[in-house]
Amino acid sequence: MCLFRHRRSKIAPSRPQQKVYAPPPPTREEECAKANDLIEILKSFGCFESNVELRHREHVVQRLQSLFREWLVEMCWEKNFPDIIPERVGGKLVPFGSHHLGVASKGADIDILCVGPGFLQRKDFFSSFVGKLKRQREVKDITAIEEAFVPVVKLSFEGIEIDLVFARVARNRVPEGMDLLREDWLLGMDIQSVRSLNGYRVTEEILRLVPNIQNFRLALRTIKLWAKQRNIYSNSLGFLGGISWAILVARICQEYPTASASTLVTMFFKEYNMWKWPNPIMLRELKDCHFNLPVWDPRVNQADRSHTMPIITPAYPMQNTAFNVTPSTLAIMKEEIQRGHTIASWSKLFEKPNFLRKYKHYILLQAASATEEQHPAWVGLVESRIRHLVVNLERHVLVTRAHINVQSYPECSKGNATAPIRTKWLIGLVFNEQGGKHLSIDLTPNLQRFSDIVYSVANRCQMFREGMTTSARYMSQKDFSWDLPQEPGRRVISEEPKPSGSRTMAAPAPSAMSHQATKRSRSPHSETSTKKFKSEVGPSKGVSLSQSKSGGLKRPHTPESGSPSKRVRTVLLKPT
Repeated sequence: MCLFRHRRSKIAPSRPQQKVYAPPPPTREEECAKANDLIEILKSFGCFESNVELRHREHVVQRLQSLFREWLVEMCWEKNFPDIIPERVGGKLVPFGSHHLGVASKGADIDILCVGPGFLQRKDFFSSFVGKLKRQREVKDITAIEEAFVPVVKLSFEGIEIDLVFARVARNRVPEGMDLLREDWLLGMDIQSVRSLNGYRVTEEILRLVPNIQNFRLALRTIKLWAKQRNIYSNSLGFLGGISWAILVARICQEYPTASASTLVTMFFKEYNMWKWPNPIMLRELKDCHFNLPVWDPRVNQADRSHTMPIITPAYPMQNTAFNVTPSTLAIMKEEIQRGHTIASWSKLFEKPNFLRKYKHYILLQAASATEEQHPAWVGLVESRIRHLVVNLERHVLVTRAHINVQSYPECSKGNATAPIRTKWLIGLVFNEQGGKHLSIDLTPNLQRFSDIVYSVANRCQMFREGMTTSARYMSQKDFSWDLPQEPGRRVISEEPKPSGSRTMAAPAPSAMSHQATKRSRSPHSETSTKKFKSEVGPSKGVSLSQSKSGGLKRPHTPESGSPSKRVRTVLLKPT
């Protein structure tokens, strides 16, 4: 001990710390003024619903709850279980997602969880209850999607879009006061029910873990609006969805429990501008109840170590909500967060980017259908595979970045009833030009694999119909003869761009299916439009490329019955 003191005494004294002059913290009046300014801007973007709209939403939820409980009683009488009293079977119906978090904007849909007793089968919900809903005059455009990763029923109830998911617990009655956050309800539950239940459990845990719910909601509305305006709000396309943004904001609320909403937004950009990914974002410690359910844990699971942007749900079984993020989308989001960190005014924060001026090279994707009834489902399928195309493009040795613009663009038919219905997407590309040398880059295999997967999924889902096509072609910035819509002074795409210096390739698509696919009319680029499709499907076999003489995007000829030959176009890229 004496030796240690003797050695310390010989260390040269450190220089006195220089005084740092920082701006004084904002006063209470200044914070209130900033919060009021923020609220007014959010109102101008339609981020708040009126009291009439909120009451209408609550009425719709209550009406669906009554129908669900009526159906449970009917199922008890139908199955005639002697030890079950129909009047006491109960049933629980609870919203989750943005509606439950209290941040739903005008026109947003409602995610609803239906919890039923264990004597029911999932097929009962997707057949009998769906049939009951179809008989209600308030219900329109109902579609049951039982094969999805999270099975869902989509419908419109009195003009409000609804997504219903179903979970069954291992007991004969479901009381209204049942605490769905208890982990023991998951024991022995089927995996589809666990996934369906997880949405409610995560949103409820977030609300319980933030210190000030009012400030959290206002900050989250701001970040969601910013992400949508800057085109980085889409889980299916490799960016972040609503639950991921909610977890990111909730962590800032935990770090600064007494901060105002405007300060939370400022600290959001400051903290995540410095964040070292892939360090995970977690609202609580990892928890494993050992129920044999998949839990995100890189200490145990090798695959979890490769995740680019881990944002972990706070409810068991904990999952990474940002699993779809790719290196390109992470780089784009980091750039946007850095931009937000440097901006001082709210109005400038929400400015829309000019995607057509950002890159020199693009891929133009297109999905076409013969009828408006078929188009939403086809667009949803194609959109659900775009993220995999981006991943394949990123793997090319000469592609530095592949940036999908999350906004899709429907094309006007100009009054031609026989013209196909089209929706388009743009992918911006950055090439590694190796010291400025001219390149000849063949991306045909990447684009062909994309079309193979699209048709393979359509075949498996039995939704392919006559006239459904998908195409992909290279475009340079100078070749565009149209502007992007939904920006000041811009028009909807209504004319074909004229590519230069590209060859168009064609490949046959699978045969048409016999059953008609139906889906309610949604915005093709909405976040929920791709919930229908599973994430991993391999390419179809035996598809070979053949040269196409025409470089235009023409509707393929209708083949004879029993001998389908629908075609999908891909392109050989030759950027200059």
